[in-house]
Amino acid sequence: MKTVIFGGAGFAGLNLTEALLKRGRDVVVFDRAEVPAAAVAAFKLHPGKLEAVRGDVTDAVAIERTIKPGTDGVIFGTAVTANAARDAAEPELVLNTNLMSLIPILRQAKAAGVRRVVNLSSVAAYGAAGDRFPLLEETTVADPQTLYAISKFATERVGERLGSLWDLDVISVRLCSVFGPWEYATGLRDTLSPHLQVMLAAERGMTALLPRPINRDWTYAPDMAEGVITVLDAKSPKHRVYNVAPGQTWSILDWGNELAELRPGFVCRLATSNETPNVDPHAPSDRAPLSAARIADDLGWSASTSLAQSVSRYDAWWKSHWKSLEARS
Repeated sequence: MKTVIFGGAGFAGLNLTEALLKRGRDVVVFDRAEVPAAAVAAFKLHPGKLEAVRGDVTDAVAIERTIKPGTDGVIFGTAVTANAARDAAEPELVLNTNLMSLIPILRQAKAAGVRRVVNLSSVAAYGAAGDRFPLLEETTVADPQTLYAISKFATERVGERLGSLWDLDVISVRLCSVFGPWEYATGLRDTLSPHLQVMLAAERGMTALLPRPINRDWTYAPDMAEGVITVLDAKSPKHRVYNVAPGQTWSILDWGNELAELRPGFVCRLATSNETPNVDPHAPSDRAPLSAARIADDLGWSASTSLAQSVSRYDAWWKSHWKSLEARS
């Protein structure tokens, strides 16, 4: 079985690639960036075959050459996660990359007889609804505000519409606050996770100063990958949109204090009134959590990594791989 992952050299893509390769499945990573050398070396230990294709997701000819007959699944994960400055300065980049590139991918997937396309959407699609509802379910009315959020929500609707018109199986997954292995600054991600920021502070001998505890339903990246692959492989899914979320919340403050137990001398705490925080939560307040009920009830998937397990596993991964990624971050 072969899966093509667009944006496969990025954070989510690398975790998905690794999880598929571990299953003995072949993966084609399509990205304008190189697959990091550390990832290439690590992935050689797995039974699946990795093929890397350098290309721009807005290049329809490159897409046609990449999605070939015999491709079982396609994962659309290319995205520019933009802040307000990028929204104002480069709206074409955000929308062309995040939304318009999906159309030729779906067209070629149909032509090549692909079994299923999974669109990696985001919790950001809920937008301002996260401040108005206590729980975000797939049926909650979305209210995206930023260009990234708007484009992610639009991919869900475009995927569903063209899928129905072209007789193509397209399912969207809303990823929830992902952190963990293979996250690094690609230049297309303006919202690096607080966990990475805390790890960098620990690595540099700095105190991690938080503006607030930062409570959220954080998803460990390998769990995210398992959830997406569950959707990719599902025999008879009942829905076109699934939250991929852990169903529990905890704070970065608690996570950082757990890390301090493994890193003697490291301190993670709230900033005082006369201190400037050095960990950015990328939001002025904590949104509502995502419901994990639909994917659990329909497909039998649930996240399995606890707060403590995520700290120990991420710290171990960091010590093995970070130096080789440091130049990219």
